[in-house]
Amino acid sequence: MRIVRFKTEAKTGCGIFEGSVIKEIEDAATGHLSGGLPCDPHHLTCTGKQYQPEEVTLLAPCRPSKIVAVGLNYRSHADEIKMPLPDEPLLFLKPSTAVIGPGDSIIYPSMSRRVDYEAELGVVIGAAAKNVSEEDAPQYILGYTCFNDVTARDLQGKDKQFTRSKSFDTFAPMGPWIETELDPGNVRVESYLGGVRKQSGTTADLVFSVYELLSFISKVMTLLPGDVIATGTPSGIGPMRVGDHIEIVAEGIGRLSNVVSGT
Repeated sequence: MRIVRFKTEAKTGCGIFEGSVIKEIEDAATGHLSGGLPCDPHHLTCTGKQYQPEEVTLLAPCRPSKIVAVGLNYRSHADEIKMPLPDEPLLFLKPSTAVIGPGDSIIYPSMSRRVDYEAELGVVIGAAAKNVSEEDAPQYILGYTCFNDVTARDLQGKDKQFTRSKSFDTFAPMGPWIETELDPGNVRVESYLGGVRKQSGTTADLVFSVYELLSFISKVMTLLPGDVIATGTPSGIGPMRVGDHIEIVAEGIGRLSNVVSGT
């Protein structure tokens, strides 16, 4: 099932993207979760209202309180930058203010001289998770989405830590929807810059699996409904320039497209 957030001229809502239409979900079926995201995707009630895709603008599919991202979690990427594999997940945070949706512009900050794409599988949390076991992790996941961990690479190197380089407004594109039916164990994740493939790897190459990550993170901080875990990027990272078109593709989910704009 593909769950979307959308807006029209009159309203903002949630829906199920089924076939070639978006079926609106009743407000009663969407609780507090991320500003209207369905709490239980298996018990939804539709209003009967349907939209053609061209009638709506898709938004970021959730409104996380935080994005927990993971560094050096693909073996190929660690090898690419000549870094040893971590013994434990290397965590950092991206703020909710960095989130944008499909079709939105990534703003190139004036204080950076190199801004990179990083294609990732995003995990959307569906229930509050604290001290969760790896075995129980799947029941806390609403679904999966495409994620671009945009990074000011020069500032990352200058600062020697990740906060500034990862946190600019528009540096967390995600979408185009949440896919609830996906096995995260072997998902191909790719990036395309100007139509040219730059990254291609599968989650089978993860150092720490999706379920390991959720369990580990939940023992550090409580994950709230709508929060996102960005699971790491495969090899092939590289710079974007103003005017570039960047696409993140995740097998079984879809394609997230954004354009880089100047300040």
